[in-house]
Amino acid sequence: MRTTQPRAGRTSPAGTYWSEVFAFWRARAAAWPVAMATEPAAPEPTVPSLVDRYFTRWYKADVKGKPCEDHCILQHSNRICVITLAGSHPVLQSGKTIKSISYQISTNCSRLQNKVSGKFKRGAQFLTELAPLCKIYCSDGEEYTVSSCVRGRLMEVNENILHKPSILQEKPSTEGYIAVVLPKFEESKSITEGLLTQKQYEEVVVKRINATRTAS
Repeated sequence: MRTTQPRAGRTSPAGTYWSEVFAFWRARAAAWPVAMATEPAAPEPTVPSLVDRYFTRWYKADVKGKPCEDHCILQHSNRICVITLAGSHPVLQSGKTIKSISYQISTNCSRLQNKVSGKFKRGAQFLTELAPLCKIYCSDGEEYTVSSCVRGRLMEVNENILHKPSILQEKPSTEGYIAVVLPKFEESKSITEGLLTQKQYEEVVVKRINATRTAS
């Protein structure tokens, strides 16, 4: 069976294309073949997730100097970067309830107004590493801003999290993604400079835990 992987040149309504991609690969994973009942029992193969199979995880810790506000950038081989929250982000910790999410960055800037068209992605908003993507408001009064973390053009935002904020917490690396950014071709390799690998990110988290224990 021929499969279709995400393509940087494909455009679709905001918040729909990547949701469809994630749903497709979940269905494929559910249909993964297992040993027939007539054969001797054998361990079922471990099915890599969509993210682990097709994306490289990069991290930005303490974005804009705010402790633990960590972001995760899922980079596909076609340069596309999916911006998500890292597992250590306060929004994903137990006890947090998201009240609302807004892509209205300022009075004159809304990520929902981003319109992409044509082969050259005309109309796409250009983002710097620190450009805000959205704001997350929690029921405890805390407010968090999610930044792009990479330079590039905004391909789409995930409008689904506006209608159902809980999926950002339940499935942050898939259906709960924040936005999709396409870096310039000549910058596709350099954008990861200053970002952390999976191992480096885990080391940062461990150091935080140890520091907290020492302080207590």
